[in-house]
This record gives sequence, C-alpha cells and structure tokens, in this order.
Amino acid sequence: MNVRVLLFASYADALGTDSLQVDVPAPSRVRDLLAAIQERASHAVPPAPLVAVNSEYADLDQVLGADDEVAIIPPVAGG
Repeated sequence: MNVRVLLFASYADALGTDSLQVDVPAPSRVRDLLAAIQERASHAVPPAPLVAVNSEYADLDQVLGADDEVAIIPPVAGG
C-alpha cells in the first residue's frame, strides 16, 4: 500500500525532500512506516517522533490505510 509522508525542517533536510511516497505492506502501523523510512536514511528520523495521520495526531500503533498521508513532525523550540 502506498503512503505519502510529509517531512519538515531537519527531517526534510536529512532526507533531501519534503515528501516521500513509501510502499509498506498492508496492514502496517505507523511504527512500520517509520522503520521503512529509517532504512532509507538511518538516524535521520528518531524511532518515536511526533506523527499525524491525515492531519490528526497518531500513536505508533495506529494502523495505516491505503493512501493515508503521514506527517512526521520534528521537535519545536520556542520562547
């Protein structure tokens, strides 16, 4: 199944793009998708980043559907 992944800030810089199309077997969970991305660029994305699936925050065990859009959100600092 094909999942679109949106990358921001340091994650986009590390992978050289702001989005990826990742093919993962069905059914897959968010953690499976993250493992597939980490295989492409080890250490570019931590094992448990903040993630949103279809614009809603999700945990690592959420099951993904075909054509879902997953955003991997880097840590944010502010003052």
